[in-house]
Amino acid sequence: MSSMGTDVLMLLPEALLLLTAICCLLLGSWTPRLEQQRVRALAAVGVGASLVASIVGLTEGERSAFSGTVAVDDATGVLRLVVGLALLVLLLLAGDEIAEQARESEIYVLLLLGGAGALVVGETTDLAVLVVGFLLASIPLYALIGLSTGEKAPEAALKTYLLGALAGILLMLGAAVLSALAGGTSYDALGDADGLITAPVVAVAAGVVLVLTGLLFKAGAVPAHLWVPDAVEGSWTTTGAFLTTVPKLGAVLAIARLLEALPPDRLWPVLVGALAASGMTIGNLGALNQAHVGRLLGWSTISQVGYLMAAAAAVPGSAQARPALLLFLAGYAVTNLGCFAVLASEPERRSLDDWRGMGRTRPGLTTSLGVGLLGLVGTPPTAVFVAKLLTIVVTWEAGLPWLAVLVAANTVLSLTYYLRWLASCLSNPTRGAPGQADPGASHPSQETRHPRAAQVAVACAVAAVVLGLLAGPALALAS
Repeated sequence: MSSMGTDVLMLLPEALLLLTAICCLLLGSWTPRLEQQRVRALAAVGVGASLVASIVGLTEGERSAFSGTVAVDDATGVLRLVVGLALLVLLLLAGDEIAEQARESEIYVLLLLGGAGALVVGETTDLAVLVVGFLLASIPLYALIGLSTGEKAPEAALKTYLLGALAGILLMLGAAVLSALAGGTSYDALGDADGLITAPVVAVAAGVVLVLTGLLFKAGAVPAHLWVPDAVEGSWTTTGAFLTTVPKLGAVLAIARLLEALPPDRLWPVLVGALAASGMTIGNLGALNQAHVGRLLGWSTISQVGYLMAAAAAVPGSAQARPALLLFLAGYAVTNLGCFAVLASEPERRSLDDWRGMGRTRPGLTTSLGVGLLGLVGTPPTAVFVAKLLTIVVTWEAGLPWLAVLVAANTVLSLTYYLRWLASCLSNPTRGAPGQADPGASHPSQETRHPRAAQVAVACAVAAVVLGLLAGPALALAS
């Protein structure tokens, strides 16, 4: 088999996602609006095939494809599995929320393309491919927000696009600067003796900061974070679940790969650690007074990305940091998707007051929400608890003890707003709230509930606990 054929086979999961997206676009063009579920079924089959290819790829060891521009290693394998499973969850949620919409088939295509873009961003070891992956991951994101039917969707899409365009320009400029200094676009060139090590420090710092700025937008991290709460509030729940999960996975892993490739220097981990500390603190403070549950989860995402970046900052200085980061990515994805699945099951409940009395009327769903929210805090025995504990350990080992302390302190701070939501669910119901009996008011009833989303929420809650209990084997897989 030719070298090109071997490279394509190594990237078969990504190729299957792209091929499925094209097939879904063609099928959707010839499918009546009321029969778009066949497009969703085709998308699910394509994602399932990509997952099978990802599992097979995990057994074949570490390799590189297309002249070393893409790393097919343990991190790539875990990223493929997590993104694939996340796409399946999103397709299930979309089946309730986006069914019979005018652009339903296009939504499925955009989800697949956005997932493929996140994979390219996370697995590349080349600055030029990183730019291409950024664009592939960003353009579907803008479209998903803009196609949402919420009143605030246009404003959220415009804000996201403008910040994303600026971040993309800065990323390209940074990639050009680093490529010129290193004499090539490959990450291997960044650490060569004749590359960045002998280059002017100011120029290298400028290039690294510019590239990081682009990745920080994709991760929804400080200081390129302000679009996240608006996008979650203004778009569909499915879109909010996507933008707070899938792009973050690839971007954080890309940051970790870039740190590994840069010349050994205490400056870079400290810089990423400072950004992580700012993100977790600002995200928590921003979520404290939020009454809209979507915006609350948006600010929560900003803080969670800060924790993820703390693990990424420790990768150059600790051998256990990468497995801890991969476990964190998987645990965060399943937990965050579970919280959004709860929102999707009760689409009319948008404020904290709307959730009053849910503990009595829907105890199973409230339990799933409790597992999700406490899981994001890092409560045992969930996966995020194990991942946060490991993050504290590896940041300390990497010579960043101040970052370890801030991870623990911000974890305690986050309890405040997560418990506010749970307290509302466990309090007495308010007369006239969605789903409550109030003969004198007109409000949505049980017909607005989405049972499939509730089942997804339960499954995600169970998965978060099981992954935490099986953290040992999961870490062995990540290693």
